[in-house]
Formats: sequence, structure tokens, C-alpha cells
Amino acid sequence: MRNLMKLAIVLLFAIATTAVSAQTPKFGHIDIQAIVQIMPERANAEAEFNKFQSDVEDIFGEMQTDYQTKLASFEQLGEDASEIKKTAKITEIQDIQQRIQNYQQTAQQQLQQKQGELLQPVFVMAEEAIAEVAKEKGLIYVFDIGQKVVLYKSNESLDLFPLVKTKLGIL
Repeated sequence: MRNLMKLAIVLLFAIATTAVSAQTPKFGHIDIQAIVQIMPERANAEAEFNKFQSDVEDIFGEMQTDYQTKLASFEQLGEDASEIKKTAKITEIQDIQQRIQNYQQTAQQQLQQKQGELLQPVFVMAEEAIAEVAKEKGLIYVFDIGQKVVLYKSNESLDLFPLVKTKLGIL
């Protein structure tokens, strides 16, 4: 009877320990920027962005060339040119300068917008893969350690990088 009582206590202790360990919160971590960097979709988005950026730079180059041409034309007028002609050339050069400044501002906004537009689906794909892996592993939180917001991570925190990489089919 005494042995049965000891066995019951040991069994109860084992069950309680298992229940407590099963309820222990499980955490994971990943550097989402690092996973996005190795995704082939990011490379495709980057190539498309570089083409767009090249087109923007080509237009800017044409505007600069036009400005230089107009400026050289003005400088060649010489002293004999009438005030009306000089004023017209100065106005034309100022207009080109203003267009260049406006284009620079617009182009910068367009570049940022295009970059976000191209990369957002890549980040969504990465986040979905992270969520799937986290659910499969029974995690309750996953921290992005790439942003340096997490000040400490235990070795008990699950590194999701290799698992997400596999989920995305990246070797």
C-alpha cells in the first residue's frame, strides 16, 4: 500500500510537471530583414525598382542637358544682345531650374512609393511564412530581432530563420 501511495505521488508529480511545462510560453525570434534579403522575390522587386530608377535618372539627365545647353546659349549671347533677348533667356533658364527642382521632389516621392509598392508583397509573404511556422511550433510570440528592439533573448527562444527559410523553399 505504501508503495502504491509513493507511485501515485510520483505519477501525480510527473503529470503536474508535464502540465506546467506544456503551459510554458514559447517564444521565437527572427530577423525579418535577413529573411527578405535572401528571398528571390526581393531580387525580382529590386531589379524592377532599379529599372524604374534608371528611367527616372535618364529623364533627369535629359533635363540637366537641356539646362546646360540653354545656359551655354545664354553665355554666348555676348554684349551685343538686346535686353529683351537676355531677359527671355534668363527667364527660360529659371523656368528650367524650377522644373528640375520640381522633378527632383516628385521623382524622390515616386521612387519611395515604387520601392514600397514592390517590396510590400515580399514582406507579406515573409510574414505569412513566419506566422505559419509559429503556429506549427505553438509559439505565442515571435520577435523581430533585426530592429534591435528586443534587448535580450534567451537560448530557449526558437530561432525561426532556418524554419521560415525552408517554408519559403529557399535553400
